Amino acid sequence: MLLLKNSPMILKRYLVVRKLLLKLLWLYQKFFTLLGYGSCRYYPTCSEFARINFENNAISSAFYHSFTRILRCNQFFEGGIEYPLLDKLALKPTKLKIDAVKYWLIPDKNNRYYIIKNFSYKG
Repeated sequence: MLLLKNSPMILKRYLVVRKLLLKLLWLYQKFFTLLGYGSCRYYPTCSEFARINFENNAISSAFYHSFTRILRCNQFFEGGIEYPLLDKLALKPTKLKIDAVKYWLIPDKNNRYYIIKNFSYKG
C-alpha cells in the first residue's frame, strides 16, 4: 500500500482496475444470475460477497476471499450466513444518518470488521 501513496499513476491504474472488476460483477449480477437464480448456498450470494469485497478491500484480498467463497459454494458445504470481512478500516465516516451509510461495520475479535449491507441506503 505504500507504493500506492507515492505514485499517483499507479493509484489511477489501481482504481481503474477496481472499477472494471466492479462493472464486470455488475454485468454478471444483472444478466447471468438469472440462469442459476437461487443456487447459491450462502447469504449474501457469492457475487454480492465478491462485490462488497472489491468495494472495500484490496484487490488481491478480494480475489482471495471471493475465490475461496466460490470454492465452498457446493453440495459438500452447508452454506449459511457469511458476511465479508473488512481487512483495514481506512475511511472515517463523516455523516452518520441511516440513509447515508452504505455498509454497517461490526467489529470482529481479530481487529477486523464484518461488512453488513444497509438496505435503507439511498445513494
